[in-house]
Amino acid sequence: MTSTDAPAGAARARVERAALELFTSRGFDAVTADEVADAAGISRRTFFRYYPTKADAVWGDFAAHVDRLDGLLRNAGPDRPVLATICAAYAEVNDYGDADLPVLRQRMRLILTEPALQAHSQLRYAEIDRVVAEHVARSTGEDADGLLPRLVAASTRAAATTAFAAWLADDRTDLARQLRRAFDELAAGFPTLRG
Repeated sequence: MTSTDAPAGAARARVERAALELFTSRGFDAVTADEVADAAGISRRTFFRYYPTKADAVWGDFAAHVDRLDGLLRNAGPDRPVLATICAAYAEVNDYGDADLPVLRQRMRLILTEPALQAHSQLRYAEIDRVVAEHVARSTGEDADGLLPRLVAASTRAAATTAFAAWLADDRTDLARQLRRAFDELAAGFPTLRG
């Protein structure tokens, strides 16, 4: 980040914190973008320069998250199994420090439980699915729109989303452990169901 980016980055962080606090306390639909901008100490125009919609403020810099996942998948060695590579990349992208977990819990609770955010979430999930499907296509020679790449993309995202939901449901659980368990179950064909 350059010095000219630092003030913008700090302002974006203030907007995200204000949005998460307001949406958590009052509900997503009950809060306007103007109220978020006021709480963050910026103008309405600046808010919309940073985020096209108030839903985007909940997701934060999701493009960087997608880019990081894409980079990990593109740089993965060809000797590792495809599913293991995807699972490891998901786990690395979602490796958060302890100080980040309270905000992450707040963000994910809104994303996974707020009805107004569900349609917006589908757009974000499609970005993740595209990156994963492209990796599968590169690895298998199949078309990224084919059955296998799309199935792997949808099922690995579902595993990650379910791990986040389980983590949110129990404050005593560890996110990394939940992600590993979800991916291990998926990769091994749900071994705990075999009897």
